[in-house]
Amino acid sequence: MSSSRSRPGLRRTARVLGLASTGLGVAMLRDPKGVARVSGVDDSATALSVIPLVGARELLHGLPLLAGRAGWAWTRGAGDAMDLTAMGIALSHRSGDRGRRLRNATVAVAGLAALDLLTAARSRRSGSRSAARELLPGSAPWKGAIDVSAATTVNKAPEEVYRYWRDFSRLPEFMAHVREVRTLDGGARSHWVAEAPGKLSVEWDAEVVEDSPGELVRWRSLPGADIENAGSVEFRPAPGGRGTEVRVRLAYAQPGGRLGKVVAGLFGESPEQQVRDDLTRFKQVLETGQVVRSEGSPHGPQARRLVAQRPAAPRS
Repeated sequence: MSSSRSRPGLRRTARVLGLASTGLGVAMLRDPKGVARVSGVDDSATALSVIPLVGARELLHGLPLLAGRAGWAWTRGAGDAMDLTAMGIALSHRSGDRGRRLRNATVAVAGLAALDLLTAARSRRSGSRSAARELLPGSAPWKGAIDVSAATTVNKAPEEVYRYWRDFSRLPEFMAHVREVRTLDGGARSHWVAEAPGKLSVEWDAEVVEDSPGELVRWRSLPGADIENAGSVEFRPAPGGRGTEVRVRLAYAQPGGRLGKVVAGLFGESPEQQVRDDLTRFKQVLETGQVVRSEGSPHGPQARRLVAQRPAAPRS
């Protein structure tokens, strides 16, 4: 988790959360009875044993946040969810003064949870926008951009691996969600048709913005794209003459932003997993000439996924 490139305002918010976590952690470790009394759980038989553990967890979150690493707000958010669940259960068994104190504590935790989630989401957008700027120097990043990267080693020479990838019309052979790529203007531009989550079809035109044979291909979508995107593929000689290291990096504006990404992941459409699977198939195509179907295949033994896989077209 990182936010070293986060904006100053985001780092300040992270430090505020870090101070809150550290203060709570120290209080819970030094005076669990006092914390139990203030929070309204002083009648609980397990409170005095649980509170120090929660305090240690808060210190674990707090130290990275104090350093401005806003990405750690995700871990605080997970802790908040557990705390709110436990407090919600406890509320059903409290009344009178204890119930009032517990309700006040629950409201305070809920407020911190909202700030944690907001900070974590801003951290993700900040990192993704930085990735978009790196891929497209001088261009404005997209709102809610998603950053994805993956790598593999192919037992072929960089020039051969580059040539196969650079023929964009071959990409559907190993990219499961790409239906068609038509090259235009001698290969400088291309038209893409892909399958989005929910079996929707999306299309866009793209242009190559940097092309170093045997080393690098960088591209970006053109105005009017259903999904704005940019990406790069690097081809580097692997150590010891073991072939080529292929490194892919993508930045794109996924419909629904981070929420859309989470929902897609629930249905097996995680962007990171898609790219890793595509690279695994790419390696298979280059080394064997076809996609291998097995228990260890990119899509595993699930029937729906196996149907989607198919042998690659013979290489010329």
